[in-house]
Amino acid sequence: MALETLLEGLRPWAWPAVVSAGALILVLTAYWLTLKGLRRVLPGEGIGRMFLDNAARALGAVISLLVLRLVWQGAPADLPQMGVVAHVITLGLIVALTWAAVRCSAAIGDVIVHLYPPLEHQSRQARKIETQTRFVTRGLNILFVVVGLAAALMTFPPVRQLGTSLLASAGIGGIVLGFAARPVLTNLLAGMQIALTQPFRIDDVLYVQGEWCWVEEVTSTYVVLRVWDLRRLVMPLQWFIDNPFQNWTRHTTNLIGTVFLWVDYRMPVDALRAEFDRILAEAPQWDGQTSSVQVTDADPRAMQVRFLVSARNSSLNWELRCHVRERLVAFVQANFPEYLPRVRASLEASDAGQKPGISGQ
Repeated sequence: MALETLLEGLRPWAWPAVVSAGALILVLTAYWLTLKGLRRVLPGEGIGRMFLDNAARALGAVISLLVLRLVWQGAPADLPQMGVVAHVITLGLIVALTWAAVRCSAAIGDVIVHLYPPLEHQSRQARKIETQTRFVTRGLNILFVVVGLAAALMTFPPVRQLGTSLLASAGIGGIVLGFAARPVLTNLLAGMQIALTQPFRIDDVLYVQGEWCWVEEVTSTYVVLRVWDLRRLVMPLQWFIDNPFQNWTRHTTNLIGTVFLWVDYRMPVDALRAEFDRILAEAPQWDGQTSSVQVTDADPRAMQVRFLVSARNSSLNWELRCHVRERLVAFVQANFPEYLPRVRASLEASDAGQKPGISGQ
């Protein structure tokens, strides 16, 4: 009896279900064949193929739900639970449209970045465009999700009635929401400011809180920095608005580095200068722009010699500084070991019957 009742209740659904399944199979088959044909025609690394790979699944979901909606609009209106089925299909369509909008936005961003590859003579412009594109696409994605969520909630009558009843207290609710979401909104506004003013871009070299790092990823609320030892430093966007930081590649990647050496006062600086020039001439990291030797400090025990070097980027500059420092120390050790920094002491005559005293300098 229970089985007969169940079958009797399902009988009105049989024909719409069969029609829906058949329509879905036909549409998905046609869509799959179309995608297969387009993938054969479009080049593997082309713009069209990139857009297709990003948005294919989401567009397929949208087409499938549109077909279901058309099929069930033609079904008998007196079917039991017909309103629930129509509501579920509508929610699914809203979710699919939101998904498709997000994927299409991401695909457009990838296409823009692909059109401006980071070539050697256009690296700065390419990184600028990539940073701005990432900010804009993430902002659009957040907007699409918010609109989709609002549209989905508005399909529930109680929510619409609740929104009408709370309209009078919207001012207070907005103030409370503003205070609650202040960190998120602050970072979103900071992201917009950074996207417009461009204080840094993707792959820029920054010096942040004593760390030498690269900009690896920029999201709508935070920045991921790759430290030189492969650690990741995650900083909120607002921090870059409120605090100073160093950008070593703001306009160019060339950098000047310093090497300091403490030697005895008797050390001939001309010999150091000649050896320094010879080291730079043999160093592949040197860009041939800057080389300078100057005595920059002196104390009662030794003098400080500063060597200036330049390189095409921060990594080469660091390697060049270490190389120059190592070779100069080896040069002094091999040729002027007596001129290394040392502590001097003098013997002073003592009173009769006492041992000589030592006075250090």
